[in-house]
Amino acid sequence: MPAELPFPQSDSRQEPERPSVARHPLTIARWCAHQGWPVHPLSSGRKTPAGNCAACRQAGHTAARCACLAAGRWCHGFHAATRDLRRIDNWWGAHPEFGVGVACGPARLVVIDVDAHPTQPSARDRLLPGIRIGNQVDLTGLRNGFHTLAVLAALRNQPSPADDSGTLRVRTPSGGLHIWYQVADTRRWLCSVGSSGGRALAWQVDVRAHGGYIVAPGTSTRAGTYTPLDGAREPATLPAWLAQELERTGHVGAARSPMPRPVPPRAQQAVLAASGGGNRLRGTLRSVLDDVAACGRVSEGAGFSSMLNRAAYTIGGLVASGSLSWNEAEQVLRDVAAAARPGQEHRAQGIIRNGLSAGAQRPLHLGGR
Repeated sequence: MPAELPFPQSDSRQEPERPSVARHPLTIARWCAHQGWPVHPLSSGRKTPAGNCAACRQAGHTAARCACLAAGRWCHGFHAATRDLRRIDNWWGAHPEFGVGVACGPARLVVIDVDAHPTQPSARDRLLPGIRIGNQVDLTGLRNGFHTLAVLAALRNQPSPADDSGTLRVRTPSGGLHIWYQVADTRRWLCSVGSSGGRALAWQVDVRAHGGYIVAPGTSTRAGTYTPLDGAREPATLPAWLAQELERTGHVGAARSPMPRPVPPRAQQAVLAASGGGNRLRGTLRSVLDDVAACGRVSEGAGFSSMLNRAAYTIGGLVASGSLSWNEAEQVLRDVAAAARPGQEHRAQGIIRNGLSAGAQRPLHLGGR
C-alpha cells in the first residue's frame, strides 16, 4: 500500500485553495524524506530557498567550500537537501514557517512543470523545439503549456502527461501543474526552462531534474497551496516516449556507474586494532564506517554528509572515553571519506572535525553514553 499523503488531495476541477501560511511543513518534510527525497527549507510564504547566512552571500563563496552544510545549516538551497530526520526536525521544528523544497537530482525525480500563463505563443520554431510546425497549422487557441504539451503528446500518439492520473500530479497556485515521475537509470537528467531559447521540452513547459528543486506537495505560499490532484499518490516511472523526447531535446547527460568502494585497508586496520575494546567496540566502528563507505556506491543522494557526521560524532564519543586517540579517529575517518568521495577532502575535513568535537562532549562507553 502506498504511504498516505500528509495533506489533502483535490479534484482537478477545483480552484486551488489559498491559505496565507504554510500548513504541516514538518509533516510534509518528513513524508518526503520517507519517500527517499532529500528536502531543504523554502522561505516563508515563497517558493524560493531560505536565505543563506551573511557569510554565504559573499562574492565567490560556493556550496562546495561552505562550512555551513557540514554544520547542519540550510545554506545554498538544494545543495543542503537532506533525508536526515534529526536535521529535518531541527530545521522545521525551529522554523515552522518554512516551506519544503525537494532536490530532484538526488531523489531521482524528473518533474514536468506546466505553466498556465495565458499569452501569445512563441515563434513556431520554439513551440516544440526540433519539431517544425508549418504555417498551414492553425494555432488559434494555443495559449499555454497545457496546449503545447498536448500537441507534443498527440504527435507521438500518446495521452498528455497532464492527464496522467497514474502518477503524482500537483496543481500550482497559478493554475499550472507539476507532473512527477521517477527514473531508475543512472543517467543525469537535466533541468530546462520552457520559455528560454536554450534547452526546452516545449513552450511554457519546464523540466525540473538534476541541479534543480521542486516545491513539495502540500506546501503553501502567499499565492496558494501546491495541491495534489486525485489519482496516484506517488510518482510513476517516466514513460518511455517522454524519456525519448527528453533525450531528443538534450535533457539527459552521460550515464554514471560508480564502482562500489569498500572500507579502505587503513580503516579496516583501525577496526582490527580496536580489539582491545572487545567485540562491541569493533562492531561500533565497523557499523559507522561501513555506512560512510557505502556512499561510494552512488554518486549522489546517499546522504554522505549525514553519514560522515554521524560516524565522526560516534567516534568522537569513543575518543572522549579513551577507546581511541584523536589522531587515530581523524585519520580513519579521512581514509573512509576519501574513498567514498574522492576530491572532496576539504569538505570532508570540516564535517569530521565538527562531528568529532561534538561527539567528544558526550563520551561513549561500551555500555552506552
